[in-house]
Amino acid sequence: MKSLFTGRYEGYSVHHLKKDLISGIVVGIVAIPLAMSFAIASGVKPEYGIYTAFIAGILISLFGGSKYQIGGPTGAFVPILLGIVISYGYENLLIAGLMAGIILCLMGLFKLGSLIKFIPRPVTIGFTAGIAVIIFTGQIANFLGLTNIKRHEYFIDNIKEIVLHIGTTNFYSILTAIISLIIILITPKVLPKVPGALAGIVVSTLVATFFFSGQVATIATAYGEIPNSLPNFAIPDITLERIQLLIGPAFVIAMLGGIESLLSAVVADGMTNTKHNSNRELVGQGIANIVTPFFGGIPATGAIARTATNIKTGAVSPMSGIIHGVFVLVTLLLLAPFASHIPLASMAPVLMVVAWNMSEQKHFAHIVKLKSGDSLVLMITFLLTVFTSLTLAVEVGLVLAVVLFAKRMSEKLVVTKVLPDHSLKSGKVQSHVVHQKRDCPQISIYTIEGPLFFGAAQTFEEAIVSSIQQQQKALILRMSKVPFMDSTGEAYFGNVIRNFKAQGGTILVTGVQDELKRVLQHNGLYDEIGEENFYPHTGEAINKALSYLDTNQCIGCKHFAFRECQELSRINGQ
Repeated sequence: MKSLFTGRYEGYSVHHLKKDLISGIVVGIVAIPLAMSFAIASGVKPEYGIYTAFIAGILISLFGGSKYQIGGPTGAFVPILLGIVISYGYENLLIAGLMAGIILCLMGLFKLGSLIKFIPRPVTIGFTAGIAVIIFTGQIANFLGLTNIKRHEYFIDNIKEIVLHIGTTNFYSILTAIISLIIILITPKVLPKVPGALAGIVVSTLVATFFFSGQVATIATAYGEIPNSLPNFAIPDITLERIQLLIGPAFVIAMLGGIESLLSAVVADGMTNTKHNSNRELVGQGIANIVTPFFGGIPATGAIARTATNIKTGAVSPMSGIIHGVFVLVTLLLLAPFASHIPLASMAPVLMVVAWNMSEQKHFAHIVKLKSGDSLVLMITFLLTVFTSLTLAVEVGLVLAVVLFAKRMSEKLVVTKVLPDHSLKSGKVQSHVVHQKRDCPQISIYTIEGPLFFGAAQTFEEAIVSSIQQQQKALILRMSKVPFMDSTGEAYFGNVIRNFKAQGGTILVTGVQDELKRVLQHNGLYDEIGEENFYPHTGEAINKALSYLDTNQCIGCKHFAFRECQELSRINGQ
C-alpha cells in the first residue's frame, strides 16, 4: 500500500491542496451534465452516469498511473453500451463492465499497457469519428423533441426511426435545444472560466420551465426522478452462461477503455511534461470498472476533455480527481430533485458538441487527402463503425493496417546482385557493374537490405533462385542491413541454404548483426551454414569463394568478374 502513493504526494502542501480543490470542483461541475448525458445516450438512467462519475472517478485517481487523469463515463462508450443494453439488458451491461474491469487489470498486471501504442492512428481516428457520428445522430430525436422513438443498435435503423417520426417534431424542444446550443458555444468566449455545457443546460432549463413548462420532455418524464441518495450495493447475478454470452462485449469495453484512458494519459503527459505508468493506469481503470457495477454504475475510462480541464485549472496531484468525485456525490445528494427537471432537448446539444469535438475532423480530412493506404484504413474503419459495429471496425481496420504495413515493408527489402568495381581502388562491390558480359558463372554475390519477414521472404528466395539453378560453387550473402528475420523468413532462408548445398555449393554470409546472428543460432541455420562460413567483411568471403572455383571452367571465360580472373584465364589458356 505504501508504494501506491510513492512520489505522487512528495512535497505536497496546503497550497497544492487549494489548487487541487479548485480544479476538482471545476471538473466536477463539468462532469455532472456530461455524466447524465452519456448515461441517457447509452440507454440507462441518468443517475447511473452520476454514480459512475464519482465512484470510478475517485478509484481511477487513487489507483491509476497518471497524476492528472479524470475518469468517468465517456462518449466513446455510448454506441457500445447502448448496443449491449438493447441486446442484453442493463443487468448484463453491469456484468460486462465488471468482466471488462478484470480484463483491464490482467492487461496491466501482464504489462500490456505499451501494446496500445501499436494501434495505428488511422484506426483510432476512424472509429473515433464513427462514434462521433453515432452520438451526434443519436441526439437528433431529443433535439427535435420526437416522440415514440425506439432505440436500435444499428445506425441505419435509428435514422429510419427519425424519418418515420419526423412528423412529431416539437417546436418548443427545438427552441430549448437552440438556446442550449448557443449558450454552449458563446460561453467559452464570453466567460471562459464557466463550463459551457453547464451554462447551456441551466439557462435553457430555466427558459423552458418558466415560459413553456410541460411542453418538452424532461429527465423526470422520461426516466423518473433522480434519487438524492447514495447508490445501493447489489451483486449482479453472475452465471457461467452470462459470462460466455458477454465475454465478447466485455473484451470490446476493455479494449476501448484501455485505448481511451492511455490516450488521455498521453495527452496529460504532453500538457504537463510528465510520464504516466501505462500498466498501472490499466490496473486503476480495471479496479474502477470492477467496483462500479456493484453500485449500478456503467463502464468508465479516462476522459480526455475533463483531464485537460483538470490540468488547465491548476491540478497538481491525483487529489483533484478525488475531489471531483466527492463534489459530484455531494451535488447528487443536494441537487438531484432540481436535475430531474432538465429537458432532454437541453442535453442534446451537449452531446452534439462533444461529438463534434471528438470527431477530429482536421486530422480526418488530412489523412483522407493523402490518398494512401492510411486513407483506406481510416475510411473503412469509419464506415464499419457507423454502419456495423465498433468491434468489427477495429478488427478489420487492424488487419488491413497490418496487411498494408507488411506490403510497405516488403517493398523495403532489396536483393541486389553485386560484383567488385575494378575502377575503384578499394574494389568495393557495386550493382551497376553486373551485366550479361560480366557475371561470374561460379560465384554469386547478393546484397540484402531490409527485414526478412513473411511479406518479403518469397521475394528473397526468388531473387536467389537463379544462382541455385546455375549450380554455382559459392553464394555470398551480404546481410549487414538485415535488421531481423521472422519464422517465415527463416523458412525461406533455410530453403535457399539447403537447396544450394544440395547441389554442392557453399554459402558464405558477411556482416551479420548480433541480433540476427542470435536468431540464426537459435533456429539452427547458423550451424547449417557453418561457423567458418561467416565473415565480417565481403573481401574475406570473396577470397574464400575463389578457393572453390573449378579452374577448368575458367578456360575461355571473358567475364573477368574478379581481379584474379585475368590470371586464372591466362594460366588456363597456356
